[in-house]
Amino acid sequence: MRRRIPIIITFVVGTALILAMFIPHAPFSSLDENLSVYFDIIAVFAFILGGGNLIRVHLVKIQRKKVDWPYSIVCIAGFLFMLIIGFFKVGGPPGLRGDFLAEGSWFRFMFEAVFNPLQATMFSLLAFFVASAAYRAFRAKTKEATILLISAFIILVGRTPIGHYFTFWLPKQLEFLHIPTLANWIMGWPNTAGQRAIMIGIALGVIATSLRIILGIERPYLGAEK
Repeated sequence: MRRRIPIIITFVVGTALILAMFIPHAPFSSLDENLSVYFDIIAVFAFILGGGNLIRVHLVKIQRKKVDWPYSIVCIAGFLFMLIIGFFKVGGPPGLRGDFLAEGSWFRFMFEAVFNPLQATMFSLLAFFVASAAYRAFRAKTKEATILLISAFIILVGRTPIGHYFTFWLPKQLEFLHIPTLANWIMGWPNTAGQRAIMIGIALGVIATSLRIILGIERPYLGAEK
């Protein structure tokens, strides 16, 4: 019975949400919006569990002095600091209606002066890792790998100022051969076609998995059988 009741709830709620997509009348018209409120409530508890698990994992790492354990101290300190200044809205308007991202708040300052620069730095470093990984992976051993290697080179160079200087000398009649123009064409046409094919495959996979969960064929949310 403990497993049957969650399966019945999943079936009823899943079926109701599917019907809500095709029936634009009450009560189905507002069903998705109303159930989203309950999803937000569940998400709050998920954030609490995630934060608690973060602290637990890093405390164990600090206690056992595992590899790079000083970074765990920085992680916990940063997590608790941002949690406190955001929860108590330090430097911002107090009260439940106060915005923790208001102008002058500590949370906004830390987000703009610390988090954003660190994020930009990480993405800048990722560019070098992507370039090195592409060099190792895109070996021109086959026709398809050669096309992929050439396309990757055109996009990487075309997105930088140096790409203009490689082909600026071409006449106006051959403007379509400029590297920035080719990079934009690759991103706008072949890349978009590939993305749409991937999104269609993901959508079909989501539909198949959702139906299996609604019908009770897959039960990962119930945990182990025993």
